[in-house]
Amino acid sequence: MTTLDTRAVHAGRDDLSALGVHVPPIDLSTTNPLPGVASGGDAYETLATGGTMAGAASAVYQRLWNPTVARFETALAELEGTTDAVAYASGMAALTAALLAATRDGKRHVVAVRPLYGGTDHVLATGLLGTEVSWARPDQVAAAVRPDTALVIVETPANPTLDLVDIAALAAAAGDTPLLVDNTVATPVLQQPARHGATLVLHSATKSIGGHGDVLAGVIACDAEWAARLRQVRAVTGAILHPLGAYLLHRGLQTLPLRVRAQQAGAEKLAAWLAEHPAVERVHHPSAHDPAGLVGRQMSGTGSLLAFEVRGGAPAAAAVADACRLITHAVSLGGVDTLIQHPASLTHRPVEGEAKPCGGLLRISVGLEDPEDLRADLARALGAL
Repeated sequence: MTTLDTRAVHAGRDDLSALGVHVPPIDLSTTNPLPGVASGGDAYETLATGGTMAGAASAVYQRLWNPTVARFETALAELEGTTDAVAYASGMAALTAALLAATRDGKRHVVAVRPLYGGTDHVLATGLLGTEVSWARPDQVAAAVRPDTALVIVETPANPTLDLVDIAALAAAAGDTPLLVDNTVATPVLQQPARHGATLVLHSATKSIGGHGDVLAGVIACDAEWAARLRQVRAVTGAILHPLGAYLLHRGLQTLPLRVRAQQAGAEKLAAWLAEHPAVERVHHPSAHDPAGLVGRQMSGTGSLLAFEVRGGAPAAAAVADACRLITHAVSLGGVDTLIQHPASLTHRPVEGEAKPCGGLLRISVGLEDPEDLRADLARALGAL
């Protein structure tokens, strides 16, 4: 079997030679010719209810199906070790589809493990989509699951504190309840949750998969049955990924392993340096804190995202973020350039009470710059305190 690095380059491109091209084509058609009234209607019915082009005589309409999007989905599923994947216009659109698909049979209860990405936390806490949430630590999940529980949700490594959760143990605790794992931070390069028992593997593809800060997207890797559910929700709600975005994401997969490992190396260096800095109270990164020994067992590396708490709380954290010059003060993660942000004020602003990140915590997404240049920028910013 080929390695992940090789699959990242070739996944979703097996038919290109037969097509006589070297780069995947982009199909921007919003509508498609119908071979006839009856066959066109049958195709619409097939795609609108979650079927694939294997059972349809026409793609009918881009909201239902697009071949460029399907190529990216095939490639991502191969890297995650699942049979299928379904792509969306954003990570939150993907999460919304997962919640709608999971609760369509009348179950409305969700068990969620904090910390989670702030947008996910907000949707669950507000019940905006008609769900009821029970927050639980990993060792409380089994007790929190009820007969009406539709989904168990976890993010590992968690955003923004990089907490690690044992996916296999959580899947066992969830029992017959589907488990959704947000794999945005690790990417399939470092972790494949489906191999450890996850039912749904969620990515904000905007982040590392796109990798260049120019695509907004989400994707869920899963089996064929769940893919049909998710495609039906996508077709009805109109949340399909744009073909140009799918093309860029598919291209991004080719360099994903190289980018993730190079960024990870830089993050490990910065984490070690920050841990010794007198202005830093605590560093959050799997290289610094992995009590269950999941790196090497569940994850093949520590990742490119880190967080640290500065002495002096929120005012000091704000001063550091404002003082950075090479590092960009902005939200998001996984891109080629390094970003710093204050989660409590931004991505995790809606998070309630004690679950909100502490005021002194800053999150850094390490890019591809020379780690020494990043260290010098942080040294100057921290020195201003």
